[in-house]
Amino acid sequence: MDEPVLLTGAGGRVGRAILAGLGGAYDWRLLDREPLAADALPAGIGDEDVVVADVTDETAVRDAVEGVGAVVHLAGDPRPNAPWDSVLSNNIDGTQKLFAAAADAGVDRVVFASSNHAVGAYETDDRTPDMYRTDDEFRLDGSELPRPSNLYGVSKATGETLGRFYHDHHDLTVACVRIGNLTKDHPPKEYERGQAMWLSHRDCAHLFDRCLRADYGYEIVYGISDNDRRYYSIERAREVLGYDPQDNSAEYTFEGKPKEEAEPDSA
Repeated sequence: MDEPVLLTGAGGRVGRAILAGLGGAYDWRLLDREPLAADALPAGIGDEDVVVADVTDETAVRDAVEGVGAVVHLAGDPRPNAPWDSVLSNNIDGTQKLFAAAADAGVDRVVFASSNHAVGAYETDDRTPDMYRTDDEFRLDGSELPRPSNLYGVSKATGETLGRFYHDHHDLTVACVRIGNLTKDHPPKEYERGQAMWLSHRDCAHLFDRCLRADYGYEIVYGISDNDRRYYSIERAREVLGYDPQDNSAEYTFEGKPKEEAEPDSA
């Protein structure tokens, strides 16, 4: 991509994972509401490439999208228990401002960070923990309707719908990534949910790279690694985006060590 990529929410967990894996692959323009730590910046990023602004600031957002070829939109309130006034302002209104500014500026595509919380209410007491299995029974693939588990999930489902609108009416290419449980180095220790929904930093960067490079129109995909037991399908991401995850939570022990590094059982 010849034009810069705008990354909003660049200082957050997902933003840091993307920059660590793809720092040299793109010319970045970074936006965050707080100044970014020096160790979060890829080599070659100067002060002129960093925008300190709130995504709810329409003027700042419109200035930030000028001249970019794509946007990775991560900014918002990431708290699953965030109150309605915050998700309404930061996650819904801010996302609409971003999509509208991108469409008006002639940006080619927006990659929107959605969340597993947009479909979290599919996880019922009756299905948990047996829902996380190696066969395809009960597996969600992105074609199902949203079923949010909290108001944060409502905001992410709304962002997906905004993406659909701006694709259909303004010809934006839009990918919505329902991110699972992103952790660095190893999966969470709890097995049933954390490991089934694990997304490694390496696979996270690769997935967003494919969202920026692949040829598609509008897609909803799941952002998880190639875990043996999972409730979310990654086949659509494989087929349409060319996603090729390298990590699998089943390769780790409960202590977070790769199985080949774990201490053998005593005789």
